[in-house]
Amino acid sequence: MNKEALFQECDFKAVRSSGPGGQHVNKTSTKVMLHWSLKDSNVFSEDQKQRLYKRLQNKLTTDDQLVLSYDQSRSQHKNKDEVFKNLVRLLENGLLKPKRRKKTKPSLASKKRRLDSKKRNAEKKANRKPPSF
Repeated sequence: MNKEALFQECDFKAVRSSGPGGQHVNKTSTKVMLHWSLKDSNVFSEDQKQRLYKRLQNKLTTDDQLVLSYDQSRSQHKNKDEVFKNLVRLLENGLLKPKRRKKTKPSLASKKRRLDSKKRNAEKKANRKPPSF
């Protein structure tokens, strides 16, 4: 993934951060919102876009825009770096191909342990019954 090209495709917008903070939070725009369009991106191939669309479907807007925000730091530049790192992390996780599951059979020892525990439980429950004369 070409991070420089991805960075060029991102649209950053600084807005006022919410929460307590007094005068500083009321006069500075430190929260950074990132807008990135999946369908207009040139960084990924069509099959990668399809995989990302499936994996990020619940995070995309109606026009296939991914909107992320970050406001942990009081510095706009740090927030911009962090929101871009979050985007890269999200896209890298979305591109991972899941490993195919290998079919396995239970071992003989595990089958024996399961049957033994069933037998112990059956004996335990049978001993609870009153004796029949």
